[in-house]
Amino acid sequence: MTIATADRPLTPDALTDPLPLARALIRRASITPRDDGALDVLQAALEALGFRCTRLPFGDGDGRIDNLYARRGETGPNFCFAGHTDVVPVGEGWTVDPFAAEVIDGRLFGRGAADMKGAIAAFVAAVARHLKDDGAAAGQGSLSLLITGDEEGDAVNGTVKVLEWLAQQGERIDHCLVGEPTNPARLGDMMKIGRRGSLNGRVTVYGTQGHVAYPHLADNPIPRLMRMLGALIERPLDAGTEHFQPSNLEIVTIDVGNAASNVIPGAAHARFNIRFNDLHSGERLTAWVREHLELAAGGALFDLDVKVSGDAFLTPPGLLSSLIADACAAVTGRRPEQSTSGGTSDARFIKNACPVVEFGLVGRTMHKTDEHVELADLEALTAIYHRILAAYPLAAAG
Repeated sequence: MTIATADRPLTPDALTDPLPLARALIRRASITPRDDGALDVLQAALEALGFRCTRLPFGDGDGRIDNLYARRGETGPNFCFAGHTDVVPVGEGWTVDPFAAEVIDGRLFGRGAADMKGAIAAFVAAVARHLKDDGAAAGQGSLSLLITGDEEGDAVNGTVKVLEWLAQQGERIDHCLVGEPTNPARLGDMMKIGRRGSLNGRVTVYGTQGHVAYPHLADNPIPRLMRMLGALIERPLDAGTEHFQPSNLEIVTIDVGNAASNVIPGAAHARFNIRFNDLHSGERLTAWVREHLELAAGGALFDLDVKVSGDAFLTPPGLLSSLIADACAAVTGRRPEQSTSGGTSDARFIKNACPVVEFGLVGRTMHKTDEHVELADLEALTAIYHRILAAYPLAAAG
């Protein structure tokens, strides 16, 4: 076993290597909503490369989130990299210090290594190489970074607020690359050109509490809740579309909170989630859910609470996906699948501003204990990002 622990100063030359910055970021325990100085580290690196940085805190009290927008250049097109420095809680069972950023046998360990401090460091390193190696091409257009501290949380005071601020400033983003860990097993497997929407619902059905031996004096809400849920899942929502898999509705919990075996409860609750494709919108699905529940309830009293965290979206294959695929093929020999699978990301907000595609590291260990990234993948992703930057101004102008 070999372990590397020494770091180099984050000078412009050192920033051409993604590892020092990745380690410096991982060493900041930026568990949402805490920043712990992670954005200070990133800002210092970007300012060393000539970026103008603006810190954008939003929210109050425990919900206060720090964000960063950085831009280098004055003219268009503006190519933006979006991501987040916040990470999920550590959890139990780590075999290494989750915030020590140890390199062991060619792998960088730490919370956020894959999701997504490693990708941020790779992009900064790609920018440093672009400025150093690509001459006049590096002076065309603008480069920017939109980095939030709220992606792993409620996503209320992060990217969506930064985008509002950018619109108020008249700041235009032409294309955006989000550095989420999109690859299932190998770098080059997959990019995300869209995401399904997500709807969370909670239904509460009311009855009348009573003794199980005297059901005529009570009204049991559980059978009615079961019928109502059955009405939601009795047939598929759709068969999928060209770019999206079929929508799915999953019941995630049914709760009564009844500790007694001889009591009919007065209420029953259930929660469900719908991941939906571009055949639906959150508004139309909410109406569909309510209609089906009302029919199955037969006039009985119930409450329905719905939260839509984002509608489905698609960036049709084009300039950005082609740049990513070409760069990936040149570095890895693989052209990534153009997918819309998986959960949600902040791309669901960015798609309202410009075309957006996600491409980052391998995600097998994200959110897990002993999260890590292969150093070879970190270098390869930097090379891919560098090729994208080198090709982008001419491609965008064309």
